[in-house]
Amino acid sequence: MTILGIHVNNAGIPGLVAIAQRAESAGVGMLWLTSGLGPDSLTSLAVVGSRTERIGLGTAIAISYSRHPITMIQQARAIEDVASGRLRLGIGTSHKETIEATWGLSFDRPLGYLREYLEIMLQARAGELDHAGARLTAHARLQAPVHTPLLISALRPTAYRLAGELADGAIAWVTPPAFLRDVAGPALHDSAAQHGRPRPMLVGHAFALVTDDAAAAREAGIKRLAGYSRMPFYHAMFVDAGHPDARDGVVPDSLADDLVLVGSEARVAAGLRRFSDAGCNEVIVSLLPGSDADADRTMALVGSLG
Repeated sequence: MTILGIHVNNAGIPGLVAIAQRAESAGVGMLWLTSGLGPDSLTSLAVVGSRTERIGLGTAIAISYSRHPITMIQQARAIEDVASGRLRLGIGTSHKETIEATWGLSFDRPLGYLREYLEIMLQARAGELDHAGARLTAHARLQAPVHTPLLISALRPTAYRLAGELADGAIAWVTPPAFLRDVAGPALHDSAAQHGRPRPMLVGHAFALVTDDAAAAREAGIKRLAGYSRMPFYHAMFVDAGHPDARDGVVPDSLADDLVLVGSEARVAAGLRRFSDAGCNEVIVSLLPGSDADADRTMALVGSLG
């Protein structure tokens, strides 16, 4: 089975530490945070790393536009100081609406920007930054090299090819297993082979909850998917994945069946295995709302399978 981790909403650091400790006790391999407008994910992971011992820590994703790569490198180094070897740094550009409407920044040619960002991050492994590009500049000598694994968010083949060329892996958010098997994985791995690089990780993602109230959990998962179906980039990926009706808040049952895994342990485990069968090295499980007992059952399953 692939490595399994959980993603939880970061409503506050004390609660996050508590659930990270519960997850670690259950044998969960990774704790992942997204970037919202709550507590900063990298700052939060530094605290979690100091309060746990084994669980891996990941960003899915840290938004590249929100901080210069030197700042990202410094934050990664701080987490490594308290959680050595446990950080996986997922980086991405987010979406036009977020970058332009919320922050007032240009979203012009996002993959070109991400390429430069990765080039600087990779230079950190030698401890010397020397980059003067079209969008980013970095000239610095670091106190010490930073070797944190780098992954990027990916939806379409061009992003997977960039990940194969420069990154250690790709994070595929709300992406059906068939698309991962037939499109994402081949683009990622063929690009890596063309550039003479090691085979990168492919990280899948789904919503899940082990619960006796599967109907309520499925409804919650569909509501979350509906938000993605309103985003042009995600809709384009859903079309390529065989779900053209997933747009404007509509979530077809076929898409929900792929990405909202609820019910018994056996049912959720079967859904997660589809990602492994599709070639994923890891899977991020977003915990759906439910009782503490439901969350514990889900984390116990994730820990047993990973």
